[in-house]
Amino acid sequence: MTGGTPAKPRLRADARRNAEQIRRAAIGAFQGRGLGVPLEEVAKAAGVSKATIFNRFGGRIGLIEAVIQEVVADELYAAIDRTRALAGAGERVEYYLTAIRDLQYRQPTANDVLLQEYPHSQQLMDICRAAGEIYGELVAAGHASGALRLDFTADDLHALVVDNALALKHGTLPPRDAYDRRTAFLLGGIRGPQGPSRA
Repeated sequence: MTGGTPAKPRLRADARRNAEQIRRAAIGAFQGRGLGVPLEEVAKAAGVSKATIFNRFGGRIGLIEAVIQEVVADELYAAIDRTRALAGAGERVEYYLTAIRDLQYRQPTANDVLLQEYPHSQQLMDICRAAGEIYGELVAAGHASGALRLDFTADDLHALVVDNALALKHGTLPPRDAYDRRTAFLLGGIRGPQGPSRA
């Protein structure tokens, strides 16, 4: 009995250490390559077996939910908050689209989230809802102020974000300067008569 007593605390410590190693490995893998990275690769980077990931997190969805806040959600929510804090409607539209396209370029996971690649993850769907809620706000304010074309809709804004996610996920990543130039073209195409400065 006495010889077996220390095993449980040691096991719990090992389990906590394994879980943290897996989390760190998943964050690094997901940030660089998106949420579809093979779990075998995450396990190898963490120095554990794939079975350990299932034991600790229940599989890919559990692992995603354990790290998604750090991988991309915090940054996405911060962009939404900063957008809403800006005074002008045109400024908000331009900031949000620029920020979200920047995030999509830098973080493949953002595209997996926006494309709802893992609909069984409640956290991912909550992030999608938060991102989607701002579309209507931005377009309504943009129309009222003249900052946006009247024929540009919230569905159009959503489509621009989703189309960009599809292009980045399944196409060739363009050079950054070309990508930013296209962002400027996009913004120029949706501006209304007042533009961003007076709205």
